[in-house]
Amino acid sequence: MSDNVTKVSIKDTYANPAPLGLLGFGMTTVLLNIHNAGLYPLGAMILGMGIFYGGFAQIIAGVQEWKKNNTFGATAFTSYGFFWLTLVALLVLPKLGLAEAPGDKAMAAYFIMWGIFTTVMFIGTLKINLNLQIVFGTLSVLFFLLAISRITGSAVVTKIAGFEGIFCGGYAIYTGLSQIIQELYKKK
Repeated sequence: MSDNVTKVSIKDTYANPAPLGLLGFGMTTVLLNIHNAGLYPLGAMILGMGIFYGGFAQIIAGVQEWKKNNTFGATAFTSYGFFWLTLVALLVLPKLGLAEAPGDKAMAAYFIMWGIFTTVMFIGTLKINLNLQIVFGTLSVLFFLLAISRITGSAVVTKIAGFEGIFCGGYAIYTGLSQIIQELYKKK
């Protein structure tokens, strides 16, 4: 056996998956929170976005981040992709007679868990960039507002959460699109 070992490195030729994940998250978040703000009812449009763009597209982005050795991106995108799928399941399974609908306390616990997770992820963004700090910071606030709205039953808090969520999702859209434009114009 020879002690001469040749190391081979493979050049990363994958595209940046972050814009897909940010857009899947952002667009779905805006549409759901327009509902939370009271501007239209919850329906198939939001549920479809939750399953396919908020859910599956973010999971695909997360797997691609994993391939790029980005633990933060992989964890964030796959987690929030599955957030959207679980949220849709919480809304649809009871309508199909497959499970009991969660009560307000259960939904508050759900949102609190996501708020805690997001707050820790926000701490991670302090090492990344301001745009992600804004997205994760406002998302943390959104989850806790949604929990408070479930605990108190306050329609006002739900409406405030809706407008705050529109901002959060809108900023994620901006962040995703800005990454695409920066890459296209080579302004990294």
